[in-house]
Amino acid sequence: MGKHLTSREQDYSKWYNELVVKADLAQTSAVRGAMVIKPYGFAIWERIQADLDKRFKETGHMNAYFPLFIPKSYFSKEASHVEGFAKECAVVTHYRLMDDPNGSGVIVDPSAKLEEELIVRPTSETIIWNTYKDWIQSYRDLPILVNQWANVVRWEMRTRLFLRTSEFLWQEGHTAHATKQEAIAEAETMLDVYSTFVEEVMAIPVLRGVKTDGERFAGALETYCIEAMMQDGKALQAGTSHFLGQNFAKAFDVKFQTKEGTQEYVWATSWGVSTRLMGALIMTHSDDNGLILPPKLAPYQVVIVPIYRGQEQLDEISVVAEKLMQELRDNGVTVKYDHRDTHKPGWKFNQYELQGVPVRIAIGPKDLEKGTVEVARRDTLTKSFMDQSDVSTAIPALLDEIQVALFEKALKFRDDHSQTVDTWEEFKDLMKNNPGFVYAHWDGTQETEDKIKELTKATIRCIPLNNKLEDGKCILTGQPSTQRVVFAKAY
Repeated sequence: MGKHLTSREQDYSKWYNELVVKADLAQTSAVRGAMVIKPYGFAIWERIQADLDKRFKETGHMNAYFPLFIPKSYFSKEASHVEGFAKECAVVTHYRLMDDPNGSGVIVDPSAKLEEELIVRPTSETIIWNTYKDWIQSYRDLPILVNQWANVVRWEMRTRLFLRTSEFLWQEGHTAHATKQEAIAEAETMLDVYSTFVEEVMAIPVLRGVKTDGERFAGALETYCIEAMMQDGKALQAGTSHFLGQNFAKAFDVKFQTKEGTQEYVWATSWGVSTRLMGALIMTHSDDNGLILPPKLAPYQVVIVPIYRGQEQLDEISVVAEKLMQELRDNGVTVKYDHRDTHKPGWKFNQYELQGVPVRIAIGPKDLEKGTVEVARRDTLTKSFMDQSDVSTAIPALLDEIQVALFEKALKFRDDHSQTVDTWEEFKDLMKNNPGFVYAHWDGTQETEDKIKELTKATIRCIPLNNKLEDGKCILTGQPSTQRVVFAKAY
């Protein structure tokens, strides 16, 4: 179980890869670069999905579904968009198989070539804006506030479960507006939705900011982002929201008649988060013993394990366990009672520790006599005894306490690994020996940004929103700068 994991200090990357597999979250598939998300991992993703979906609908959005396949010609219409995704696109060229005349299985039927190749969606802006052209004629048709839960394909050469796979799950919002102001407000609203969710539900503190021109989404005028810090000091982009201006409306000729009777191009946004959030969840909270899950995302917040000898003891414990389980469920707690006779209690303890269940309750014969239960916290690995009569109220309060504690621990870690530097030597030293968020001046040019990345592997993660303006000099070129930006190595 957990004790067989490589330690984070020894090899953080190996620890992560082992944990994903051993905690039963996911595994590599027979298809290179793709993954199988196992039931336990998918249960966590379902909780992420359900919470976000509720938030999307509360902000006026509705779900729809658009095709997986996109005609190649659509990608030619928005130059920067195709340039950004061209190297990652999977292409469908034929539509039929046939028996191999040589008798070795099947081959692609050479006569079944598509008139136009189809791209397996890496993102859906093009197919959606081609569709919106049919939906939008007048200002009365706006705004369109649509989200899609889907899979996408981006052909990755170097993959890692959840963090970077050729196929992954995500949601992508695509909205259309009558004015620039409305579209910008939408992009900012969705960034707020993401940051609130990630901090309050995932217990991960984030930096809110905008991307530089070089890091901006292909086809966007502005990319808003939230950046989180993992335990190895690297940054992970946890969500993005894009102000697309009129780029896609112009590319697909999507116009509307204004109240004044004139024809104008529509203003657009897109926004999304993906199964990368699973990677962020793992690398923010977990330890050498396994996963640590925030209670709000745990498939089971509490697991009850009986300790017994013989069926009679089990029956007696089960009466208490089932009563406690019902009381907890009545108070909104998700509970599992593991009374399997195929595994010993010690094995179960290890399993649930590895899988990050926030609270474990053990009930044995002595607990029946005393009217108590043993309560183990996963985040602190501490144990205590609790009266059975207190469980229904004390456990929900404990779960709230754990949720807050995980956020505060992650926030302290980020604060402890965020530094301000003014010289190139300081910057290089930090990136090599003590990575984290580094606040430094930058001259605002793409050339300098690229050079810093080449020399240190650090990228500008964001320009923080409401950033403090201050005169300074670029750490690399010495040219004037008006504000600090956030550098980090990143996933």
